[in-house]
Amino acid sequence: MSPEPTNRLRLTLVLGVLAALGPLSIDAYLPALPMLDQELGGGMFDAEMTLSAYFLGLASAQLTWGPIADRWGRRGPLLAGLALHGVGSLLAAAAPSMALLMLARFVQAVGGAAGIVLVRAIIRDRFETHEAAKVLSDIMLVMGAAPILAPSLGGLLLTWTGWRGIFGMLALAAAGAFALVAATVRRRPPPDPVPGALGLRAFQAVVTDPVFASFSWAMAFAQAGMFAYIAGSPALFIDHLGLDPSTFALVFGTNAFSLIAASQLNRWLLQRHAPLAIVKVAVAALVLVAAVTRVTAGLDAPAWAIEASLVLYLGLMGLIFANTVALALDRQGARAGLASGLMGSLQYTMAALGSAAVGLMSDGTGAAMATVMAGCALGAAGSVAMGQRALGGPDPVDLAVDAPA
Repeated sequence: MSPEPTNRLRLTLVLGVLAALGPLSIDAYLPALPMLDQELGGGMFDAEMTLSAYFLGLASAQLTWGPIADRWGRRGPLLAGLALHGVGSLLAAAAPSMALLMLARFVQAVGGAAGIVLVRAIIRDRFETHEAAKVLSDIMLVMGAAPILAPSLGGLLLTWTGWRGIFGMLALAAAGAFALVAATVRRRPPPDPVPGALGLRAFQAVVTDPVFASFSWAMAFAQAGMFAYIAGSPALFIDHLGLDPSTFALVFGTNAFSLIAASQLNRWLLQRHAPLAIVKVAVAALVLVAAVTRVTAGLDAPAWAIEASLVLYLGLMGLIFANTVALALDRQGARAGLASGLMGSLQYTMAALGSAAVGLMSDGTGAAMATVMAGCALGAAGSVAMGQRALGGPDPVDLAVDAPA
């Protein structure tokens, strides 16, 4: 089922590029938000709503791209999504008002959602669970690097070309990804053509699968915890602890690097252990680290103590993300596109709720952020335990790491 080594490397690189397009589209224009407010008017709230419009398009469109790809194959919908992303980027670059920029960002996200859904579906099509987790770990290397590099790239373009140049760059990136997919991804029929892939029966079959549901929720809770950190860390480190923006950027980059490094550690662990065994230990450790983070943030510990626990928290995400995705999609086969879309929609909805909860609970310290992160860690651990029961494994409190058969 797995491609030859050379083809596998090429496929992984192509999928990595596609996976990076989403984070690049989210983060590259963040430095431009104040300039959007100055040039287009509407206030900073409206400028920030352009980001919300992107997340809305990203979460909703995944429910459509998945079933379409299950019915008509992967390549065509993927190319269509990249084309739509490019069109949305060009519309954003030319937008004369904040309202039209929001609409363009929504169109851009609808197109970008195809890549997020179909990267996971293609991996499920071509690799068994154990190998799929390895490939997802490799892709995390690119996905983790994109959020670190994107704001710096956006800042440079902002200086040289203004904010419109950032969206012009994203249009070029979409065009490059389109050409790459057209040249390297062959047209293949769905694994087992499903005439009812767009129907309620297929949807019901996916959402009622306890393995898919459990590990999708585990992934969603983990994602929500990470977005709680993203939402709460600027106020904690800059406003409350007094770090200057450049030092905070170093802290943020260090935490992102820990996620990248752990995803590569996960690939090494997968040579010796099963995905379920790794993720069991990871979520147990996540609960413990989240508790420590809650204590350090709640007691106004020094910045280095809080940062140490956050490095561990973000690093554990690198052991959770790839394995939970691989486990959730393992049984889906011909419904992998629909399943991937449902997972992505749940993932981004929970991420939005996690970041919103931090805002609603914030008291100016890191307590709200750490509380939400701890709750998400417990949710992820409980979901993994239910997933193991659904798989018929040993008692979920047994955290022994067993090598795959």
